[in-house]
Amino acid sequence: MRYKDVKKLPDDKFRRLTGISWSTFNLMMDELRVQLPVNTGKGRPPKLPLEDRLLLCLEYWREYRTLFHVGMNYGVSETSALRTTRKIEDILIKSGKFSLPKQMPDREEANWDVVVVDATEIFVQRPKKTEKMV
Repeated sequence: MRYKDVKKLPDDKFRRLTGISWSTFNLMMDELRVQLPVNTGKGRPPKLPLEDRLLLCLEYWREYRTLFHVGMNYGVSETSALRTTRKIEDILIKSGKFSLPKQMPDREEANWDVVVVDATEIFVQRPKKTEKMV
């Protein structure tokens, strides 16, 4: 969803959608506005406004869909979505204001019912086709 549609949501629905509250979103926007210049005159300006770029990242982090799908929702290419996500991640991490918990919860505190699926691609060697004997 684009920012123009999302800004009408109350805090509880916005939190359900993005995983963060409006106050955290506004703090992130303030940090991004400081770190990202509006227009330096160099290169092509971004296709998406800053609010939509942050929402793109939040949607990617929240739903963990492919960047192709997230990019299609916002009308940008997969590589553009990747560049946007990396740039915003780097700025927010360097600010030091936003971070994940440093330690994992104790074994007794956490529910560790987890299913791990190995989805790595493996090259398969197939025997060469031989000509049929007549």
